[in-house]
Amino acid sequence: MRGVAITIGAPYERAMVPQPSRGELRNTEARDALEPLGEDEWPKALVAAITVALLLAVVVLVGAASVHNLNRHGGSLPGAIFLAAVLVGLASGMYRRRYWAVLAFEALLAFQVIVTSLALVVAATLTAAAGCVVSIGLGGWLFWKLVRVMGRIQAGERRPETLR
Repeated sequence: MRGVAITIGAPYERAMVPQPSRGELRNTEARDALEPLGEDEWPKALVAAITVALLLAVVVLVGAASVHNLNRHGGSLPGAIFLAAVLVGLASGMYRRRYWAVLAFEALLAFQVIVTSLALVVAATLTAAAGCVVSIGLGGWLFWKLVRVMGRIQAGERRPETLR
């Protein structure tokens, strides 16, 4: 055993220090590559989400006001007002570039895509099926585009004030 150096503690010392996985390293690189949203920067997906939320709020209110005897159709005027208020609140939060508002709107989009996918299964006409496919496609597209916007909003929130 001449010339062989035996280090008993080295493997154990390396084992004690946790090494980040390749996935964690990729996530860190992706987060560091994101540029925070500028003061006057409005990504198209964020503008589209704000517009959709406001249009849906108006449609809900107009629909509730124009349907006579709303209870027979499974709705209520206070429920419609509440839903419209939630949508306006989300639009306001997204306008102010709040992470929670974009996240909540994405949750609504995910719910819409799931429910519309289930409706596609029972669609009775080609028109209904086409409407479901268009709704799934547009909702999924907006969801996907908002993921990067959320990352950029969060990147701005995580950076120290001196770097902004």
